[in-house]
Amino acid sequence: MKVFDFDNTLYHGESAVDLAMYMIRHNRRIIRWVPYIFWNLLKYKLCLISKSAMTRKVERFMRSCMPTREALYAHVRDFWKHNRHKLDADMIRRVRPEDAIISAGPDFLLRPIQKRLGTSHLICSEVDIERKKVIYLNFRDHKVRRYREKFGDTVPEAFYTDSYNDRAMMDIAERVYLVKKGQIRRIR
Repeated sequence: MKVFDFDNTLYHGESAVDLAMYMIRHNRRIIRWVPYIFWNLLKYKLCLISKSAMTRKVERFMRSCMPTREALYAHVRDFWKHNRHKLDADMIRRVRPEDAIISAGPDFLLRPIQKRLGTSHLICSEVDIERKKVIYLNFRDHKVRRYREKFGDTVPEAFYTDSYNDRAMMDIAERVYLVKKGQIRRIR
């Protein structure tokens, strides 16, 4: 079994940030959140933010800007119509039905494209849209915890990622590949 990170590995960019930017056109309140989003994304990429702090920041953003369930799903469907070109077809061809995709991104964003991704094994952050609460932030070592809940002690034969933020997943995989703009380099 192979495991793939999603953002910047199977998708060129940060899908949740791209969705937020996309939604700005439909919800002007989000504009004031752009610096907040980018600042916290930078802290995440540099491993400078704790999981609990990240959860609080995501929930604060959701309480202010997240639309109703129906409106959100409509935005997500429309988002994928306009952003499917950012899915890396060559990388996605590597995904088999038995493989897993693991992401810090929210489930409501990835589930609509699950068939296109080639596997039913999606491990994402979970969000209660009605209550605007993060149920589970699939972030850093939480990715390993969720992976083990789903697959037990099965060791991934390969893990593909763009970031050393995924060190915990790297540590449990037999082989590790760093992916940068579709270019794959084995690092272990």
